Amino acid sequence: MRILVVEDEKRLAEVIKKGLVEEGYSVDVAYDGAEGQYMAESASYDLVILDIMLPKKDGVTVCQELRIRGINIPILMLTAKDSVEDRVKGLDSGADDYLVKPFAFSELVARVRALLRREALSKASKLQVGDLVMDTLTREVWRGDKKIELTTKEYALLEYFMRHPNMVVTRTMLMEKVWDYDFEGLSNVIDVYIRRLRLKLDEEGEESIIETVRGAGYRLRES
Repeated sequence: MRILVVEDEKRLAEVIKKGLVEEGYSVDVAYDGAEGQYMAESASYDLVILDIMLPKKDGVTVCQELRIRGINIPILMLTAKDSVEDRVKGLDSGADDYLVKPFAFSELVARVRALLRREALSKASKLQVGDLVMDTLTREVWRGDKKIELTTKEYALLEYFMRHPNMVVTRTMLMEKVWDYDFEGLSNVIDVYIRRLRLKLDEEGEESIIETVRGAGYRLRES
């Protein structure tokens, strides 16, 4: 899952990013509203954490303009204001939830999980490609009767493949969805993770469920 944090307080932004990365998310950060809106429109995110009081363009305006442009990903608003009027204004702009500063990081994570869970339910709680099954609520993966134990990044990579079965997935697509902008040397790392998935998913001697499409990328095929 990839999250965009738009927060002008750099120390807070870095604390949020570090904590979310430790929870297994890929995180990008923008420090003003204009940059945040550009990033939200340019890349594919699963959730945006958006401060209201931002330089260049405030969070309410950013939220409104994202919704006008048809970008309907979950948005969690952050603000130091605690009045009912401010909360209503934020939610009316198109935000999905609202969190007042200062907040406990555990509450932020709980709200992030709730919004992502709600989004996952609207898509599908269970994904299946052939005999490979993923439960996005319990985060369990099975191939036939065998339960597959995955790391957080392996799970995120496989989930992306399973949401795009039989489709060629390029390294660029994986960079944009599973990793973040700050990651360097990504091409080799993607290959490493693909090998790890193959070792865990495939039976010895059989053709891999994740096939290499020469010169293009990879494809998860139905076995």
